[in-house]
This record gives sequence, structure tokens and C-alpha cells, in this order.
Amino acid sequence: MSTAIVTGQPVPGSSLESDLRALGFEVRPAADATDAEAVLATVPADRRVAVVDARFVGHPHALRLGLTDPRFPLAAIPGAVTAQPAARHALARALSREASAGGGTVLAVDGLVTALDADVHRPELGSLVAAVPADPQARNEARQAVAAVDDEAVRLKSAVKSRDGFFTTFFISPYSRYVARWCARRGLTPNQVTTASLLTALIAASCAATGTRAGFVAAGVLLIASFVLDCTDGQLARYSLQYSTLGAWLDATFDRAKEYAYYAGLALGAARGGDDVWALALGAMILQTCRHVVDFSFNEANHDATANTSPTAALSDRLDSVGWTVWVRRMIVLPIGERWALIAVLTAATTPRITLCVLLVGCALAATYTTAGRVLRSLTRKARRTDRAARALADLADNGPLARLAGRRPFGPPLLVALGGAAVLAVSLFSGVTWAPVVGALVYALTSGQALARPLKGALDWLVPPLFRAAEYGTVLVLVLASKAGVNGALPAAFGLVAAVAYHHYDTVYRIRGDAGAPPAWLVQVIGGQEGRTLAVTVLAAVLTAAQFKVALTVLAVAVAVLVLVESIRFWVAAHKRGAPAVHDEGEPA
Repeated sequence: MSTAIVTGQPVPGSSLESDLRALGFEVRPAADATDAEAVLATVPADRRVAVVDARFVGHPHALRLGLTDPRFPLAAIPGAVTAQPAARHALARALSREASAGGGTVLAVDGLVTALDADVHRPELGSLVAAVPADPQARNEARQAVAAVDDEAVRLKSAVKSRDGFFTTFFISPYSRYVARWCARRGLTPNQVTTASLLTALIAASCAATGTRAGFVAAGVLLIASFVLDCTDGQLARYSLQYSTLGAWLDATFDRAKEYAYYAGLALGAARGGDDVWALALGAMILQTCRHVVDFSFNEANHDATANTSPTAALSDRLDSVGWTVWVRRMIVLPIGERWALIAVLTAATTPRITLCVLLVGCALAATYTTAGRVLRSLTRKARRTDRAARALADLADNGPLARLAGRRPFGPPLLVALGGAAVLAVSLFSGVTWAPVVGALVYALTSGQALARPLKGALDWLVPPLFRAAEYGTVLVLVLASKAGVNGALPAAFGLVAAVAYHHYDTVYRIRGDAGAPPAWLVQVIGGQEGRTLAVTVLAAVLTAAQFKVALTVLAVAVAVLVLVESIRFWVAAHKRGAPAVHDEGEPA
């Protein structure tokens, strides 16, 4: 329950109080600032409080945007201001000052907002009306303006993400927004819809695993249905302003779980038909994960950089002003909507091998396009990166104890050092000599530490984390293919290990995005860091038989998965319970 303090004399014919109650507010009247201060003191400390001018005229959705969004401690629209429990003290101080200055005069809510000594979020209202008319004529004009705009139509339109892919915009959102409204009117939450999307995708993966044509067709249909629900959960969150830290984490992690589980389903289905495509499934997961790390690293490096402009970025902005180029450029990067549509159609019409091969080619082209553009932007801009950005990149690198021991003294430019170590590792993996990968992994571990001996503030230093991801995941793939591919179960075990480690890396990203920092140091130490795991896999491949290596990969995958999942779930549930600030990502579609 929230409390709304309505100040001033009620206006005949006003629907303000009923609108506030419909939004879940308990309404309490207050004659002036002194009275409002007294009412505020009686409201339980764990409640959200709003102060609203009784003369307010506007759309209910304007009130919803201004007074119920959980992401902002303080928010205001004309004639109304709200404070969550953490910001109640700022509202109380401002009311006290207004009461001392105004005596028994009517409280001006907009003046109260100005008096707040804290940042106040002001939502973009667009065509929605929110006003405090000063006289009957102005009130009549405001009411006419309210009647001229369809509140519900605006609310439905704003439920759709402002920037999305072509397939999502034109083939999903036109009807998924109505599914979101249907869910809202029945009391469903975004987290419930997110879970339904996951279950649907897992059923789709199970259908693909049957290896039958009927199963493949059903899998394609269910994958699209899962994506519709995936769009619906975010639209429901925007429609009803049900944002939460836990919800953002579930939405992001479930997207990855759904896609990678589907790759595994395709591999299992192909195996039933006598075709082994586990290497393709693992390669697709590695490529997609590395693409995401490129996105994350680049965005974190430039999140709060100053002088952050370049001719390349200016050209990109100019292209975005031409309608058709916007959609072409969004499709080229193969976002989740286009990617899942491609996978669904190919699954239903072709074979798992063709599906995964086309996916690999498409993702490789998309990765080349996006990475090249970001490299050009980085080389042509004169951005000054902050300590926070350098810390985020270091956390994304995921270095463990070996790298930290080796990184006490700088050796050279971070990216060049990292590239040198990765090159030595790559040569050793393809040398054909049994113990060469172990030596290469040792060199790689040393250079991994040296790469982070200096803050990652160089123009291209954001490439270090994705380089480390490619090195670690690629080592697993190459070793299994080179020496253990004939062992039944080795590639699925490798798939499980990379999936578990990838989850840890995604979890690191989501914690950084939520300003929670990296996972605890003990977890990174226990699971070895990226260089420690790379070295461990090379040693296991060198000393164990083929059958033993398969078992070792399976045990390592289970151990890493249990550790990172338990700690991740503990962290996000605890953050949700202690009321961590709600987050909602409106970035590029993944």
C-alpha cells in the first residue's frame, strides 16, 4: 500500500481521488504544507508517499508514470511528487521548509519539488496531460485536452520498447502488447510470463531432441511462441511499471538459457538421426557469447567516458535519420528476434546441421560488422575513460589467482600483451604436440595477468575481455575436436562446461549493470579464473585417456555450474528482498 497526500480543497467533479485509489494509493487530505507535514509523519516508514495538488487535471497514466515507477527514489510530474521509503527524508525536509516559509497557505506542489535537495526523475509524458489549472477556464481547457487523447492507446504504445529489431517491431509487437495488457488485467507479473517463456522454449528444445520432422516443426512453432512471451514480459513491465532487480536478471539469464538449451536440443535431435552436430552447437554458443561480451565491454568502456565523440559515430547518427537504413542496420546485427525467427524456420524446414551452419555464418557476419564498427569508433574518438570503466573491464576479464600473481608489474600495453598470450596459446593448440597446449596455457596465464597490470583505459582495451572469452571457450572446443572427438559424450560434456562458465560471465555483466560490482572474489578464486580453467583443461587433456577426459570435463562442468548458480541465485534473491533499486534495460536487442 502507498499513501497519497492530496493538498488543498477538493475540486467538484474531479476524478483525482478515484484515479489515485485505482493506482493503489490510500488517499489522505491535507489543507496546507503544515498539515501535509503532519500527515507524512503518521505514514509508516516503509510506504511510498505521494503529495498531489487537489487541483490536478491529467491522464491516469500520467499519474502512473509519475507516481508508481519503482526505479526512481524521487519522481515528479506537474502537480504531483512521490518518494520511495529511501527518499522519504528528502521529501520530509522539503515539506518542513515549505511549512516554515508558507505558514497556513496552500501548498504549491511544484514549489515543493523545486525545494527538494535531491535528484528528481521527471518522466517523458508525450501527449499525456498533467497540469494544475489556475482558474476555471484553464481547468476546462485542460479537461478538453485530456478528452482529446486516448490514455489507454498511449499506454499500450509506450509498452513497446522504443528501439527494437525489424522482426520484433513488425511481426511480434503489434499483437504482443495486447497479450501484455491481458496479462496485466488478470494480475499476472512479468516474472511469471518470463518463466512461461522459459518453459515454452525448453519444451521446444525437447521437441527438437526427438529428431523427427514433426518434432522439428513443433520446435519451430514453440520457439516463436516463446519469443512472443519473451517480448510480452518486458511489455507487461512497461505497461504496468512492474520493474524489479530480480525480474531484469531473470529476463536476461533466461534468454541465454533458452537459446543455448535449444542448440543442445538440435544436437540431440541430429544425433538420433545419426548426425553429430555437437561441435556446431558448441561453436554457435561460443560465437554468440563472444558477440555479447564485445557488446558489454564496449558499452561499459564508454558508459561514462568524456569527450566521447567520433566521426564514425556521427556517420552512424546520420544513417539513423534515413528510415530504410535504420532497419537494414538493425537486421544486419542479427538481434534476438531475427535470430530466433531464422532458427525456427530452418528447424521446421531443414535439418539441425543446416540450421546451425546458417546460424554460424549469420552470427559471424554480424559479429564482424559490429566489432569493426566499434573498433573504428574507438580509434577515431578521443574518449577519456574513467576508473569505473577500467574496473568494470577488469571484472569482465575474470582473471583468477594465477593471473593475479603474474600481474604485479606492468609489462606492456594491455591489448598487445593479451594478443601475444592468446597467439601463443592458439599456436600450441594446433601444434599437434601433446604437452604444447599446457606450455601455451602457462604463457597465456602469465600474459593474462600482465594485461591487467595497468588500468584498461586504452582506445581498444575493451577488446581484452572478449579476447579472453574466445581463448578460454576456444581451448575447450579445439582440444575436444583435436584429440577426443571420437569419444561418445566428450562434446556434450564440453558444451556443458562452456555453458556453465558462460553463465558465470553473463552473471558478472548483469551485476555490473546493476551497480552491484563483480561476483565475490572467493567465487572467482574457487572456480580458477579464466586462465586457471584454461590451464586445467589443457593439463587434463594431456594426462588423461579419452574416456577419463570426458568424465573430467563432466565433473568440472557440474562443479562450476553448481557453484556459480547457487551463488548467483543467492545474490539476486537477496538483492530483491532488501529492495535493491529496480532496473530495466532498454539497450540494443540481444
